[in-house]
Amino acid sequence: MTPRLAALLGAAMLCLAVPAASQPAGQAVPAVEPTMEPNARPVLRVCQDPNNLPFSRRDLAGFENRIAALFAQELGWDIAYTWFPQRMGFIRNTLRAKEPGTDRFKCDLVTGVATGFDLGAVTRPYYRSTYAMAYVGGNGLDGVRTLDDLLALPPERRARLKLGVFGGSPVADWLLAHGMMGQVVSYQPQSGDAEQYPGQIVENDLAEGKVDIAFVWGPIAGYFAGRSPQHRIVAVPLASPPGSRFDFEIAMAVRFGDKELKQRIDGLIDSNRQRIGAILAEYGVPQLDEQGRLIETKLAR
Repeated sequence: MTPRLAALLGAAMLCLAVPAASQPAGQAVPAVEPTMEPNARPVLRVCQDPNNLPFSRRDLAGFENRIAALFAQELGWDIAYTWFPQRMGFIRNTLRAKEPGTDRFKCDLVTGVATGFDLGAVTRPYYRSTYAMAYVGGNGLDGVRTLDDLLALPPERRARLKLGVFGGSPVADWLLAHGMMGQVVSYQPQSGDAEQYPGQIVENDLAEGKVDIAFVWGPIAGYFAGRSPQHRIVAVPLASPPGSRFDFEIAMAVRFGDKELKQRIDGLIDSNRQRIGAILAEYGVPQLDEQGRLIETKLAR
């Protein structure tokens, strides 16, 4: 998941955000070389983060890459990317930035924003997910499947846990309300280092024992839990507790006034919901239905 999305969900994604590449950030890298010939095909110009699995990455390994490619295929268009870290200034340097010396914007479509995003025109949501907790299986936490289970642990056991949390996330507020902030290992929702990405809390710190439980946006937890090579990492989607909201709808965004593209993307979301759901399931994304109930899917490994 945009800076605004990161702030809302507290994980540089819901954190929407990759290895460094030789190409400067913000430079368009077309999958198919554009042509100036009069009969050239239209181009779907996508704004994405170059290093933020499971969402997007420069090698096109993220699910937002896959969904954007699906849309271009459905449209019969070519596709081109503008890469920029989803930090402060993302929209200014992508959706609102013009190619030097031209009136053409660098890109036209941001592929992951919360539905409350206000820096662009938001499409229909294409998935709904929730925060999750992740831990290494076999270390005494396997019975913890809900927040109530966490609270029910013996006080001395619970007090020893190191809890990895992104600052500003709704889970941080819940931990504060239940007197557990003293155990928190805090992570910055936005880092100035383009080499860093939110999934490292699960991929590295949880796996190495620096934290015992990582509270992260569900797509991050599900993806990295399903691909841990050395440890059995358990990812548990969390229901929203009373007084808090852990689940959010995710959409896309275009520039204000670009009604034609927005209508096209809305139509593609509606007509490809099954295929989008299958891609999300492949990446281990916890998916909720319209009533907020977890949709059972197999976690691909």
